[in-house]
Amino acid sequence: MTKKVGESSSAQQPKRKTLDQQLIENLIELQKVHTLLIEKFDKLSSQVSNLLGLFEMTARSFAEHPANQTAEKDKEFLEKIDKLLEQNKTIAKGLSLMEDRIRERVYGSHNEENHQEITNQTINSVSRPLPRF
Repeated sequence: MTKKVGESSSAQQPKRKTLDQQLIENLIELQKVHTLLIEKFDKLSSQVSNLLGLFEMTARSFAEHPANQTAEKDKEFLEKIDKLLEQNKTIAKGLSLMEDRIRERVYGSHNEENHQEITNQTINSVSRPLPRF
């Protein structure tokens, strides 16, 4: 290497010391970052272990009595739907009877036979059971 004019070995010494000092500081900071990263990985692994433990407890709980929880809720829901269907049938019959009375008042009783057939068809279609899934 060629030396530049005016540059001496004593001038390179302070630059070398500052470079060495910066390198040491950077290595120390890098070690601090590595230490923090290790701590965070340890915390993450413990949290994952806790989560797996929770999944295991849940699986055991479902294995012990799987049908009890869902069957009771489904049973309550189906009972409510059955009550609604019965109420719907009652309302439909009441409406058809009200319609009959109104037709009697408006049209008289001579058209009652034709209307009775239509009413019976309507009641039969309403009282058919709905399909179950």
